[in-house]
Amino acid sequence: MNEVVHTSPTIGSNVEEIVLRKTHFLVWDIGGQEALRSTWSAYYSNTEFVILVIDSTDRDRLLTTREELYKMLAHEALRDASVLIFANKQDMKNSMTTVEISQFLTLNAIKDHPWHIQGCCALTGEGLVAPHLDVQGLAQSVNS
Repeated sequence: MNEVVHTSPTIGSNVEEIVLRKTHFLVWDIGGQEALRSTWSAYYSNTEFVILVIDSTDRDRLLTTREELYKMLAHEALRDASVLIFANKQDMKNSMTTVEISQFLTLNAIKDHPWHIQGCCALTGEGLVAPHLDVQGLAQSVNS
C-alpha cells in the first residue's frame, strides 16, 4: 500500500479490508505462533486464497512451515483454496531463492491446489507489484 509499517508478531488475529481496482479482499492475519495454530481452522470458511509469507532467511522454521502448510491444505474447508507464497526478504544476503524454498516445501507435490511462489521484499515492494501479480489476474497466475 506504498507505506512501510513496522510490525510485531500477531497476537490473536487481525482483519483488514483492502480494495484494489474494485476488487475487495477481506484479509485475516492469523499469526503463526504455535499457541495460535489450533485456532486457524476457525478462519477457513469461505477462504479463496491462502497467502503465506515466509522469511527467506529463516531456514530453521521451514520444516514447521511445510508441516503446517500441508495440515492446512488437508482441511476440508480449504479444498478449493489457491495458495500464494511470498518468499520475503529476498534483498537479504543469505536469503533462500524461491526455487530452494519450493523444493524444501515440496510444492510440486501439491496437486489439488493451484499455487504460486513469489520472491519479494516487503520494504521496497519488489515482487509485490508485478504484471503476473495483477489483482484481476491473480487466480490465473496462481496456476503457474
